[in-house]
Amino acid sequence: MSVTMRIMQQFDPAREREFMDLERKFAALEAARPDYPKGKRMKPIAAEQPCNTLIWQCEFPDLNAAKAALSFFEGDAAHEALFLQQVPLFKQVKIEFYENLDF
Repeated sequence: MSVTMRIMQQFDPAREREFMDLERKFAALEAARPDYPKGKRMKPIAAEQPCNTLIWQCEFPDLNAAKAALSFFEGDAAHEALFLQQVPLFKQVKIEFYENLDF
């Protein structure tokens, strides 16, 4: 059973440019490193989440692999350096896991 992990980061709308600049750095880090999970980034247009939300999602083979990715992010020095810059811009963060149904 594959799992999709979705990280939703609601940010201060007055600081959107700063937030997105940091997110571009995360995307560049992800692209440059073969050990990084390759996620997809989205921003709501019309959704339950407000427009000042960044959604990163990635599919994993199972729930353990998704949770391991979170641990990987926490233990990676380059990720942590960017994360510490982004934290003051957060209003709310949610992490969700979805079972992918292969009917």
